[in-house]
Amino acid sequence: QVQLVESGGGLVQAGGSLRLSCTASGRTFSSDAMGWFRQAPGKEHEFVATINWRVGTVYADSVKGRFTISRDNAKNTVYLQMNSLKPEDTAVYYCAAGVRGSNRYGTYDYWGQGTQVTVSS
Repeated sequence: QVQLVESGGGLVQAGGSLRLSCTASGRTFSSDAMGWFRQAPGKEHEFVATINWRVGTVYADSVKGRFTISRDNAKNTVYLQMNSLKPEDTAVYYCAAGVRGSNRYGTYDYWGQGTQVTVSS
């Protein structure tokens, strides 16, 4: 059974940092794309970042220069380092994995349960 488990969310003041982790189990994802999406209350899922062997890393414009996605294939884990956080970054953050993964929600096959990130002003 494939599982993705996120951790590292929490409450932080604007300008602060958090690092999210997502560990996969059930199979190896070293050849797959892994990505992060977020969903704020009342809004649709929004692409944040993805990492894969085809294109390297891709970021949403809203987080470019502030967030960094990375992965440790030996640990089957993807990370999202979030710096200079803003109140508008407040959302539930989801990690995802998939062979076709891109910046589009529907291109991922597996999803985590989400972790809440709240940025206070």
